[in-house]
Amino acid sequence: MEEALLLVPEDKGCCGLGKEIKKLSYIAAPMVVVSVSQNLLQVVSVMMAGHLGELSLSGVAIASSFTNVTGFSLLFGMAGGLETLCGQAYGAEQYKKLGSYTYCSIISLIFVCFPVSLLWMFVEKILIMMGQDPLVSSEAGKYSIWLLPALLAYAILQSLIRYFLTQGLILPMLLSSCATLCFHVPLCWALVYKFELGTTGAALSIGFSYWLTVIFLVIYIQYSSACDKTRVSFSLDVFRSIPEFFRFGFPSAVMSCLEWWSFELLILFSGLLPNSKLETSVLSICLTTMSLHYFIPYGVGAAASTRVSNELGAGNPRGAKAAVLAATMIAAVEAISVSTILFSCRSVLGYAYSNEKEIVDYVTRITPLLSFSVIMDSVQAVFSEELGRNVWQLLSILERTIWWDFHLLWCCVLCYS
Repeated sequence: MEEALLLVPEDKGCCGLGKEIKKLSYIAAPMVVVSVSQNLLQVVSVMMAGHLGELSLSGVAIASSFTNVTGFSLLFGMAGGLETLCGQAYGAEQYKKLGSYTYCSIISLIFVCFPVSLLWMFVEKILIMMGQDPLVSSEAGKYSIWLLPALLAYAILQSLIRYFLTQGLILPMLLSSCATLCFHVPLCWALVYKFELGTTGAALSIGFSYWLTVIFLVIYIQYSSACDKTRVSFSLDVFRSIPEFFRFGFPSAVMSCLEWWSFELLILFSGLLPNSKLETSVLSICLTTMSLHYFIPYGVGAAASTRVSNELGAGNPRGAKAAVLAATMIAAVEAISVSTILFSCRSVLGYAYSNEKEIVDYVTRITPLLSFSVIMDSVQAVFSEELGRNVWQLLSILERTIWWDFHLLWCCVLCYS
């Protein structure tokens, strides 16, 4: 049985920093595995669909971008508000509030799912109105509709992840995520190829896998003694916390959405280029790889956010500063390592997504730029998690708004000029 993360007395100097790096790594390393494993569910489905043909890859890529922009990023961001609420409640030893806030988050996010679901039902028509290829739009619309079961599960899952994360209960998340990924790969293959469901099977497999993870975590909460202090029964008092949740969840959602949207909109814009199937497929491969990497600095940043919240809740600002410094050092090492690996593997990266030589060669040419982007993304992701989830949400929103406008402006200038 895993014990929850405990606050320790403040320590100073290099020895204290070393202990903080060790403590942060204890949370961050498993959290990276958890985040990457969950993101791989969608990546595996894109890969499986990509080997069906260029049309399937383009359709799934467009659908993934649209659903990420309009649904998954919104839920992911709003759930981030729990990192502040639950983290500080745990640091202040107000344990029962964690359970109440988690119930509140689940109810709020399920409510948000309803308008998002209605939007996803009209993806095909929306994409055609935006000037996308009709065949690609049809494939994307079908994929989005069959992705609806995954949306509801994702809303519950993101709330549960924050519940475990703020207590430092990493083991249940680690085991459930890895087990689900091992289940997802053969399931996706069977639905796509064995039962010949194609892209429909790829979408359904994501929903099955998300729900499996949710069931595992709920069982753990119900029966594990590690959750005794924070386990509460559902009551109407939960609804009183909804305004407070939205006060933190809305700015958190804005921060996450601005970043996710900037990348996903590029895939939608690529559909307006000549030879849109090739451009969309290649850009989707690069951005899917980058989004997969993003969850590494996100894991580090989320761990740092937890440590900062715990220390601030316990009235220990020096401990919070040490957590920020330790996270920055870890992020720098990670960024250089991943960037070097990507550059070294640039000639084979494309084969993971497609057998088309034209696509693979194009990916090889663009990977050096991808490697540079990885370095910048790592630093930005860690700092945004540390600052935005705790005290300087307005500053983080302003930073991402400026970055978002600048990013899209230059992308359009360089792409279409």
